[in-house]
Amino acid sequence: MPLTDPDLALDVRTGLPDALRVLLEEYPRAGWEADPGFEGLIRFWLDRHLMFRRMMAMLTEEAEGRIDGRIDPRQYAQQLARLGGRFVNELHGHHMIEDHHYFPALATKDRRIETGFELLDADHHAIDPMLQLFADGANRILRAEGPVQGRDATGAFLADLRRMDRMLDRHLTDEEELIVPVILKYGTAGLPG
Repeated sequence: MPLTDPDLALDVRTGLPDALRVLLEEYPRAGWEADPGFEGLIRFWLDRHLMFRRMMAMLTEEAEGRIDGRIDPRQYAQQLARLGGRFVNELHGHHMIEDHHYFPALATKDRRIETGFELLDADHHAIDPMLQLFADGANRILRAEGPVQGRDATGAFLADLRRMDRMLDRHLTDEEELIVPVILKYGTAGLPG
């Protein structure tokens, strides 16, 4: 399963390839919370992912509210600056920790899914330009002069945000379906504390 396969690109992938789902078949999502190994790191990891999903939903809802006039432009700019900055910083930091600490350790636990961590790392590289696009779009909104320019900038930002949301959700879901079964099967020994 070469990572150069265009079907594995984050913007077109519809899920993990079958070869990487071997542990997910053994540990299906429906049984995760009942497993005694679910607590601790897994719960923390999933909570972080939930936070990113909630932030994306809030950013989307607020952009829609700005466009249709439900949110005052100044209030929207303040919320965008606060939440947008936190989103970018938190997601970037999360990916750095995964790439440099967790993925290398998890990849050694089961060689059958080792390439899955390369796939997740490639996703992070695909998400990085989207984070820059996000920051650039948010900055255009914050610098916009007048209601029409602000609404237009928000419309463009919202289109990029929706694309990013789809790709981020795909990545988070695939990451969960690769990592959680590994930890449930092999535990957390050897992982950063």
